[in-house]
Amino acid sequence: MALKKNTLAISFVMMALCGVSMAAVYNAGDSAGWTSMGQVDYKDWAANKNFHVGDTLVFNYNNQFHNVKQVTQQGFESCNATSPIATYTNGSDKVTLEKHGHFYFICGYPGHCQAGQKIDISVVPATSNLSPARTPTQSSLSGASSLSLSVPSILLSWAFGGLPAFFLSGFPY
Repeated sequence: MALKKNTLAISFVMMALCGVSMAAVYNAGDSAGWTSMGQVDYKDWAANKNFHVGDTLVFNYNNQFHNVKQVTQQGFESCNATSPIATYTNGSDKVTLEKHGHFYFICGYPGHCQAGQKIDISVVPATSNLSPARTPTQSSLSGASSLSLSVPSILLSWAFGGLPAFFLSGFPY
């Protein structure tokens, strides 16, 4: 009996350590997409979101008229796209936020950044590495935004936690 309790306790610890990570997927500008038509205030759009490491930004746009350039803060403030950190041009670009800090994106077509087609994404640290997955807010679910689960984390959690606990717990199978 003690072995079963110990195994069950170890299984739960393993599941907590592996965790089920949830990463948010944000469509820049929600249903309006990445545009210079004045339909989206990207500063306001970003201010209503909580971006974390692992989240993904999706830029949807007509690549005949727009692009996405990741730039420095100085390039962002001056709308200068001449020395981008990265350039995206396919019209449905996915950018994973891989570290804390600010990420600056502008459209490199003449006049578009000045017209407001620019976005400052502030990626904040999570409150704790062992905290439960955050609950999405209504603003993070608005428009075309969605959530995705990290499949490898789920499989690891089940393989190292759920299966041994199930087989060693004495339940009929």
